[in-house]
Amino acid sequence: MTAPTPSPSTAPAPSRSRVPRPPRGIALYSTVVCLLAVVAAVVSFAKGSWLGIVWVLLAGLTSNMAWYYVRRGRAEAAAARTDADRTDAGARG
Repeated sequence: MTAPTPSPSTAPAPSRSRVPRPPRGIALYSTVVCLLAVVAAVVSFAKGSWLGIVWVLLAGLTSNMAWYYVRRGRAEAAAARTDADRTDAGARG
């Protein structure tokens, strides 16, 4: 006896391919984490806890990540515009 083939409705969904996130999405995520870390640091220091130092370090790291990915996204967009301009100029002859 052979195993029944699953119908399309019961077949498992295809796994999502590992596509890297665009720099803009990572920059936004890093900015949100940075803001949350700053709030956590303020709350920690307000309660008299020295754990706020860890939150300040995390805020510094994530702000640098956000800045890096914003600049990377802008550079990629500028490179794409330059490539498109070259392609257009070559087509016009």
